Amino acid sequence: MNARPYWLQKLQDAWRRRPIVWLSGVRRSGKTTLAHMLPDAVYLNCDLPSVGRRLADPEMFCESLAADAHVILDEVHHLEDPSRVLKIAADAYPKLRVLATGSSTLAATRKFRDSLTGRKESVFLPPVLWPECPEFGVRDLDRRLLHGGLPEPLLAATKNPAFFAEWLESLYARDIQELFGLRNRTGFLKLLQLLLRQSGGRVDYSHLATLSGMSRPTVMAHVEAMTIAHVLYLLRPYHGGGRQEITRQPKAYLFDTGFVTYAQGWESIHEEDRGLLWEHLALDVLRVGSGDQQLFYWRDKSEHELDFVRTGAGGSVDALECKINPDRVKPDAFEAFREYYPKGRNIVISPATRVPYLRRVGRLHLHFEPLGALLHTGG
Repeated sequence: MNARPYWLQKLQDAWRRRPIVWLSGVRRSGKTTLAHMLPDAVYLNCDLPSVGRRLADPEMFCESLAADAHVILDEVHHLEDPSRVLKIAADAYPKLRVLATGSSTLAATRKFRDSLTGRKESVFLPPVLWPECPEFGVRDLDRRLLHGGLPEPLLAATKNPAFFAEWLESLYARDIQELFGLRNRTGFLKLLQLLLRQSGGRVDYSHLATLSGMSRPTVMAHVEAMTIAHVLYLLRPYHGGGRQEITRQPKAYLFDTGFVTYAQGWESIHEEDRGLLWEHLALDVLRVGSGDQQLFYWRDKSEHELDFVRTGAGGSVDALECKINPDRVKPDAFEAFREYYPKGRNIVISPATRVPYLRRVGRLHLHFEPLGALLHTGG
């Protein structure tokens, strides 16, 4: 079992703030394995009918535990009334600490009649982050890009296309159809394949509707379901009212590079592939370190573009570019951005950067950062 100290600490920190932690992430991302790493916790698999019967009376269940027990309710949405169980635990037994897991955001399943506001802290578990890979014995960047970050394919000696095909079928049957009631399997999977092949690009809903054979509203509904199920992340454009800035069309990043390379039919990583795939790894770390609400991309009508923009305190805005080779960075986009937003850091994220350093490029100072530094400091 591979140690995951960063995530174990994140769960413990969340428990200090709230009695319930909602741990979500896509199927087979390692939620159950991580939960089993928590010491002295009572583990319950809510898929099992016997567990459902045990939790049918939440008050009696909580009374049977030590007052300060730690309880794991894995796949909690399979319970008949999961929000009632969690609410009773939080309100009537405040010393209990509950970890509930699921494949999507808590609000996704119609079974949750209560959002548990003020009682829960949410933690999203992405595929294995690049800074974590050495803990899994993986130090080759191309391997992480090709295989992806779900633990099973990441650790496999060779990439097995059957795993990815089976996972996509399971996603529709176990998550999308069950949680959202979407019935057009063919349309959903076709749309997902289209999005995988253009991952990291801007979304054109009308074009996707034409290619998928579905209506534009249906495409938008499917994209929303993918977003809630953590399969897709929409990165919005950053703008402050300047007439030359792009204000619409989010970028769509699929959740894992292994599925992107699978959809593209790539059997190895070529030089021209690395840059876009590296953006995916950087985005995962930035989401964990900074939070979704702070992240954007930026583009103007002169086609200057920054991979990521991160808002901060006091009106500061960090500009971030991903580069496989940090020596090839150009200052043009940074300089154009700083004409609008002078306050903030200019950051270059590269796998070749081992320790942070500062260098003048053009008229600006650029901070060159390893990805791990952004994970542990939140920037």
